Amino acid sequence: MKADDFAANLQQVQARIAAVCARAHRPAEAVALIAVSKQQSAEAIRAVSGCGQRIFGESYVQEALDKQAQLLDLALEWHFIGRIQANKTRQIAAHFAWVHGLSDPAHALRLNDQRPPELPPLNVCLQVNVSGEASKAGVEPAMLPELLAVCAAQPRLRVRGLMALPAAATDELVQRQPFAALRSLRDQFATPECPLECLSMGMSDDLEAAILEGATMVRIGTAIFGTRAQRG
Repeated sequence: MKADDFAANLQQVQARIAAVCARAHRPAEAVALIAVSKQQSAEAIRAVSGCGQRIFGESYVQEALDKQAQLLDLALEWHFIGRIQANKTRQIAAHFAWVHGLSDPAHALRLNDQRPPELPPLNVCLQVNVSGEASKAGVEPAMLPELLAVCAAQPRLRVRGLMALPAAATDELVQRQPFAALRSLRDQFATPECPLECLSMGMSDDLEAAILEGATMVRIGTAIFGTRAQRG
């Protein structure tokens, strides 16, 4: 894809976000756009960055580190959105500003201990398995209070909110149900000390449903970078 294609795609996504925010009576700036750049080249990220996008999400640690090294001249904010592996926590803690898939107390302890002291606390969103799928990562809703307590006690972590990756659906009303469930959990467990102000939910095919249910961050890959066939 060419730079003009990335620009057009990004504008279309931004227009979708603005339109659904209007439906929800929310300002468009209330929703942060994370451009999911896993399996994309550094050149593609540079092109999208040239259109004004600053937040990028990566799922594979080594791939992300390679691209970060090539893009040091850009003021980008990197979010880790993949499954966390214990042997990768040190690199995640050192090279990302946000983590969007924390669901294991042991990983929380490692990320806290390995966050470099010169960096601000690592922003984390706790992943909840709101669809009950055995194949999906995320803590069960009943275990969320325990995970929250562990994470909130870590001085090098800053719990910002909740994250979900629900089962795919095509009907907007069906899509909204798990997002509503995540919002309900946030409302239930938020406190003045830990307001859980961020809801990281919604991707290319269901961002409208997510925003209608309160998403503050949407993770968009295909709608910006194209399908796998288009990426070459």
